[in-house]
Amino acid sequence: MNLLHPDRLDRLAREYALGTLHGGARRRFERLLREAPLTMRVVAAWQERLGVLAAGVPEMQPREQVWQGVQQRLFAAPRSAAPAGGLWARLAGVFAPRVWGGALAGLLVAIVALRLEPQWLGLETSSEALPQSYVGLLVSDAGNATLLASSRRHGRSITVKVLQPLEVPAGKVARLWALPRDGAPFFVGEVPARGSATLGLPDSAEKLFFTVARLGLTVEPAGGDARAPAAPFVASGHCVKLW
Repeated sequence: MNLLHPDRLDRLAREYALGTLHGGARRRFERLLREAPLTMRVVAAWQERLGVLAAGVPEMQPREQVWQGVQQRLFAAPRSAAPAGGLWARLAGVFAPRVWGGALAGLLVAIVALRLEPQWLGLETSSEALPQSYVGLLVSDAGNATLLASSRRHGRSITVKVLQPLEVPAGKVARLWALPRDGAPFFVGEVPARGSATLGLPDSAEKLFFTVARLGLTVEPAGGDARAPAAPFVASGHCVKLW
C-alpha cells in the first residue's frame, strides 16, 4: 500500500494531527514522517489549520470546588499520628524542599491536566471541540501540499492559505473550484499566488459545500468564463466536514 498517495496521505495526516490515528497505523505513519519530508509538510499544514480552529475555543476556568479538591489532596495533613519531635519537627517536615518540590510538581501536573483534559473532572462544555467547518487541503501532482481552504459551516466566506507559492504567469489567474459528488464543478473564487485571502460566497458554506467531495485549483486566462474550468487542475484534494 502506497502511503504517499495524495488522497491517502492527506487522510492519514489529518487523522494524525487530530490525534485519532492509533496503534500500528500511527507507528507506521510516524516512521514515514522520519523517512519522507513531504509527510511532515502535510502534517504541519493540518496542525496549523487545526491550531487556528482550536484557538477559537473559549478558555475554561475550573470550578472553585476543583481547586479546593486539588489543594486538599496536595497540602492536607495526613490523619496518621504526628511525627515525634514536637512542633519544630513537624514544621521542618512540612517545609522540607522535597515535600514542596513534590507538591508544586503535582500542582503543575493537575493544572495541565485540567487545561488539556477537562472531561476527567466533568468540566467539558457543550460546545464543539472545533468550530463546525468545511476544510480542504489541495495537493499538487507532485504530492506537495499547495493550498488550504476553510469555511465556517454557516459562514458566507472561505479563507484560503497558499502553502507553496503558485506559478501564475502574467495574464492568468488561479481559480478555486468545488467539485460536487454529482453535478458540474462550480467556481469558488480567485486565489492569490502566495499568502492568504478571504473570498466571499454567494450563499452559506453549508448550502454550497454540503455535496462537495473535492476542491480543485486551476491556472487559466484572466477574464475568461468562470462557469467551468478552462485548464487542468494543478492541485486538488478532499473537502471534509469537521463536525
